[in-house]
Amino acid sequence: MTRDSLTRFAWLSIAAAIATIVLKGIAWWLTGSVGLLSDALESFVNLGAGLLALWMLTIAARPADAEHPFGHGKAEYFSSGAEGTMILAAAASIATAALPRLFEPRPLERIGVGLAVSAVAAAVNLSVAQVLRHAGRRHRSITLQADGDHLMTDVWTSVGVIAAVTAVAYTGWLRLDPLIALVVAGYIAWTGLGLIRRSVRGLMDYALPAEETARVTAILDRYGPQGVAYHALRTREAGHRRFITFHLLVPGAWSVERGHALLEEIEAEIREALPHANVLGHLEPVEHTSSYEDMELDR
Repeated sequence: MTRDSLTRFAWLSIAAAIATIVLKGIAWWLTGSVGLLSDALESFVNLGAGLLALWMLTIAARPADAEHPFGHGKAEYFSSGAEGTMILAAAASIATAALPRLFEPRPLERIGVGLAVSAVAAAVNLSVAQVLRHAGRRHRSITLQADGDHLMTDVWTSVGVIAAVTAVAYTGWLRLDPLIALVVAGYIAWTGLGLIRRSVRGLMDYALPAEETARVTAILDRYGPQGVAYHALRTREAGHRRFITFHLLVPGAWSVERGHALLEEIEAEIREALPHANVLGHLEPVEHTSSYEDMELDR
């Protein structure tokens, strides 16, 4: 699947958001529950996130050009970071709506029908979240993963609200409704902060995960018995693409052709082990002192 075809998952997220806004809005209108209102408000965030994901996935799919020689993959981090910010805004809105109800509780109405409608909305979100998370992992798209994770928080939010409204119906304790809404606000705020942290890591060029870096070093270490060494191994990722650079030190008596052939072989092995990797090796003589003067980022 090409990167530009990933936008169909964003359209799926948008459709799900519109459907759940309608369903949860009806559930809130039927019951008057501030908990269900908080659930409906978060679905507006889902819609905004879906629209932004569509935009950023479209940009990220563009090929490299003169102004962006490393591609446009980092656009996905803006999407997940903005989604995290919108989640924080939704949490603040929920808390604002819930706090007055703590002091002035209101009775709930038509609870059974409202909860049934909300449960249908939760089922829609659950189905779409699983599709987005699977696609995000498969295609290394932080945008789709963030959207899927966000929808899963929406599912758990709905479950919590449904449980709270049911408890209110059986116990008559009206303050339980706004209390649960405040818990929901805290939970989704934590999720939003997590998305922002992931986006910042990507924009700050964090190294690849330890497990992926270990695959690279295992390949390089296999050539040690041939008198080959390496240093200045650096890794980072931008969206779905990985970037790996290293210096390969070979015996000075080798011909340029032999050293280049080995370098090409190693780069191909790394690309096979880590798909979507841009691998660049720099060839140096192992005996020469100048080969050890450029190991740092700034020589």
